[in-house]
Amino acid sequence: MDEEYDVIVLGTGLTECILSGIMSVNGKKVLHMDRNPYYGGESSSITPLEELYKRFQLLEGPPEMMGRGRDWNVDLIPKFLMANDLMGMFEKRRFRKFLVFVANFDENDAKTFEGVDPQNTSMRDVYRKFDLGQDVIDFTGHALALYRTDDYLDQPCLETINRIKLYSESLARYGKSPYLYPLYGLGELPQGFARLSAIYGGTYMLNKPVDDIIMENGKVVGVKSEGEVARCKQLICDPSYVPDRVRKAGQVIRIICILSHPIKNTNDANSCQIIIPQNQVNRKSDIYVCMISYAHNVAAQGKYIAIASTTVETAEPEKEVEPALELLEPIDQKFVAISDLYEPIDDGSESQVFCSCSYDATTHFETTCNDIKDIYKRMAGSAFDFENMKRKQNDVFGEADQ
Repeated sequence: MDEEYDVIVLGTGLTECILSGIMSVNGKKVLHMDRNPYYGGESSSITPLEELYKRFQLLEGPPEMMGRGRDWNVDLIPKFLMANDLMGMFEKRRFRKFLVFVANFDENDAKTFEGVDPQNTSMRDVYRKFDLGQDVIDFTGHALALYRTDDYLDQPCLETINRIKLYSESLARYGKSPYLYPLYGLGELPQGFARLSAIYGGTYMLNKPVDDIIMENGKVVGVKSEGEVARCKQLICDPSYVPDRVRKAGQVIRIICILSHPIKNTNDANSCQIIIPQNQVNRKSDIYVCMISYAHNVAAQGKYIAIASTTVETAEPEKEVEPALELLEPIDQKFVAISDLYEPIDDGSESQVFCSCSYDATTHFETTCNDIKDIYKRMAGSAFDFENMKRKQNDVFGEADQ
């Protein structure tokens, strides 16, 4: 503890672990602490199943039909990772023409624009150009481009086209799905990035209380724990470590459902993501369903885990996810969690305290990735360069091989 670091990271949620890994690869001296005895924070995976029942105060514990408790790894916040022919999925000619346009679109080649100005033509006008119906527009904007509202419709179309291209290219990469999900649950991801940080000299301390964040002249200078102070130039943390530096931005409801069957009308898929666009259910926010199963080593044989989530809009959150729960019936067991969403009240430029945002209701990492890139840019003063990071890793491992 009694050392000076470039960066101290508090909390081992996925956002914090990824940033810890990036900073270590960039040559920063990193100390990473968590008051919990496990990795993952809010984004941890719970095992055995008995611990999940205790967490939700279901004292009777899981019945025998659930199998062995150790066979379960249940994500508290489910997210899929975008991997990187969409054509075969769709038969409608107009939509097929639209997808061909997107696939061929190159923002550096005006010949591919087909009369669309990527900086000035709105996405609403692009849909109109291809005469797409409302259901197709809802699907494209919310399931492919992963927008959470319809505000994008009246903005320049370039970002939306690039989002759809990402989905298409990710789907083409593996053929069955544009998403990746780790065996044994999302709790493995923070640990993976923690190991990356450790390879580059990062120091980790679990089960380490944080007594105080030391400030001098409005700027962070260290963290106090058990009578010792570790000094730093910058601090990264999740909202729970700096309650005076965040504001409540809403709530999210998540209902973890244990099933003994795949979701109906999904071709008996062992995993899937369902997005119910806001317009389809007269809401302001989409409803999400993430389903994984025994095939991913997160449940007992023949069992499935589906998590329905949405942003809370009323005083009766459980009713808000009913359209999703109806798709999952019959449900063996439900676990209901309503969480507050927090966001930082400043950008950290003066205090050098950089706080992440709470995980939202989405079942993909789009908003989390944006938060990571935003924090990195504010800390480093420049945008994150993934290719440069890969080169640094190759240089280190190349030297090790020699």
